[in-house]
Amino acid sequence: MAKILDQPRYKCALAAMQTVHAITGAIPVLHSGPGCAAKLNDNNGTSGRFSPNIFPCSSVSEKEVVFGGTGKLRSTIENALKVIDADLFVVLSGCTSEIIGDDIEEVAGNFSGEKKPVLWAKTPGFKGNNYLGHDWILKSIFEQYLERDEVVSSYSNAEGEVAKEKGLINLFVSPPQQDPYWLGNLREIEALLSAIGLKPNTIFGFGRGIENIKKIPQAEYTILVSPWTGLESAKYLERRFGIKLLQYPVLPIGATETSKFLRAVQEFTGADKELTEKVIAEKEAEFYYYIERFADTLLETRILGKRFAVASDSEYSIAVTKFLVNDMGLFPEKVFITDDAPKSFQQKITDEVNNLNYGIKTPVQFTTDGHDIHEQIKAADFAGTPLILGSNWEKKLAAELGAHFVNVSYPMLEKLVINDHIAGYSGGLHLLEQIFTAAMSKLKL
Repeated sequence: MAKILDQPRYKCALAAMQTVHAITGAIPVLHSGPGCAAKLNDNNGTSGRFSPNIFPCSSVSEKEVVFGGTGKLRSTIENALKVIDADLFVVLSGCTSEIIGDDIEEVAGNFSGEKKPVLWAKTPGFKGNNYLGHDWILKSIFEQYLERDEVVSSYSNAEGEVAKEKGLINLFVSPPQQDPYWLGNLREIEALLSAIGLKPNTIFGFGRGIENIKKIPQAEYTILVSPWTGLESAKYLERRFGIKLLQYPVLPIGATETSKFLRAVQEFTGADKELTEKVIAEKEAEFYYYIERFADTLLETRILGKRFAVASDSEYSIAVTKFLVNDMGLFPEKVFITDDAPKSFQQKITDEVNNLNYGIKTPVQFTTDGHDIHEQIKAADFAGTPLILGSNWEKKLAAELGAHFVNVSYPMLEKLVINDHIAGYSGGLHLLEQIFTAAMSKLKL
């Protein structure tokens, strides 16, 4: 019997249109029902160069279900090429078009001679969520765009070999827009890699985009900061272009994990060890300077208790738990993983959550049932005022329990994130500001 998904924390695979949207100059072309894009665009009204409100869509109706929708998709692409000044078009399929068997690969292939590339990726919601869809889209772009003749010539030498650029690193973190802090975190990790002498190559956000995609094969290494999302596309780059892959399963937040991350990158890439240790020493000194300045506040148990619960995706559940335990000395009461992580990754995720200082362990549960999550948190013994970190779904629960609440993941409805970050040394301080602001707002004068 099918289960009801109460309080969803992700969307269908087609919502990974946000991955295309985050590439400057790229636009998704949706072969789906007319309501899909509108319903999936709910991330604080993010627009970018192209608003989701103008994404080309074939608007599949009953007619196309009966007679097929490839003709309508073809005309949609033709008109999009005429009126939209995009550099890259990526056709994405929804549930209806996949069920009726429309061949988007064949239709996209009809436009292979166009100056503007037209690519395709199958993203029906019945095959997975937008964490998986993100990976599928990246792999499609790598497979199709990087094999175009004009692109191959940009990264190959006269002998047809890929010309590698020393120190160039392909960097991928979290799915754009699904993670509210995706862009700020990405830029912060870029800055950290640059500080130790590497040259990060990212494809999302301002100043990146198509030209950076062309540079991907020239990289010596790919660094994927993720416990599972994006692994398939990163492994494709390793197979196809011989780009060595470092999968670092923890989003580094705060001094402890960020220093571990930089040392792991240094060892993997052979970056300057002396420079790396110098950067770590300087960053840690600054981080602990701020911690010491506010030590009286941070150690005041009247403001913040010692136990917390997290209900978030794999990336944030791991990262937040490690930061609060290893840097701040708190104890995890419950950790819920809500992104429907594949079973093949669940044990590794559990082990990573529990890879904590002093042998501290916590129960880890993989669930998409928001009602069950809330009932378990209500039943937990926090021995004081709880701290709950999660999505907007936990806000009402926190109010019922009198708990401190911090929204760190989707859905995030009461807060606008423009370019803020919680990754890195400074990101840990930003997260502490949020936590203690939430706690201090409850103090009685």
